[in-house]
Amino acid sequence: MTRAYFNWSGGKDSALALWEIQKQKKAQVEYLLTSINIFHNRVSMHGVRRELIEAQAASLNIPLTTVELPEQPSMQEYESAMIQKINWLKNQGITYSIFGDIFLEDLKKYREEKLNEMDIKPVFPLWKRDTKELMKQFIDSGFKAVIVCVNEKLLEKSFCGRNLDEQFCDDLPAGVDICGENGEFHTFVYDGPIFHDPVNFEKGEIVYKEYQAPKTQNDTGQLLEEKCGFYFCDLLKA
Repeated sequence: MTRAYFNWSGGKDSALALWEIQKQKKAQVEYLLTSINIFHNRVSMHGVRRELIEAQAASLNIPLTTVELPEQPSMQEYESAMIQKINWLKNQGITYSIFGDIFLEDLKKYREEKLNEMDIKPVFPLWKRDTKELMKQFIDSGFKAVIVCVNEKLLEKSFCGRNLDEQFCDDLPAGVDICGENGEFHTFVYDGPIFHDPVNFEKGEIVYKEYQAPKTQNDTGQLLEEKCGFYFCDLLKA
């Protein structure tokens, strides 16, 4: 059987893609790979504490390995750390890399190009699937998740910290993808058919953070600097 590692964020797309791979029985997932912000000791972007990702891995019975990154790594720093880790995985006999991506063409192309250079085959079990159908499958199959991050430009603060259920989906504004594929929100999955036991946690405070967005150009060619604001629900391991 093909030996693989899974690019694990801890969220719903990761959980669904891992479940799909396990049902297909075409690849053996031997490691979960997660990027960690070492300054905060949390999952990059999602903001989930390291110990909760470790608890997920323990319940999934799949070893966790991490890419340790600074607060706001440059692309060069990111790629260097990732190449080092993937080379380590290759030395363990891993030949496939699995992602939960659904729609982002540029990101998929980037992953394919970089991994092909390293003789690793990327696999995308959810690619181009209808997000409404994926969300229905997620909820109907017994997965449970909480919203840990929302983009303030796309969702109100009140969505942060809510459980991912049918009511949450019904309350989403028009134009917001039901799976958050445009960066509207991120999730933490704590139970479902792939877990041996639920991951126990408590909801902490909701905090606001701003990050420097990529520079854009206006009509005159002037570079514009913008900041992106996000609300995070802190989860504490119970």
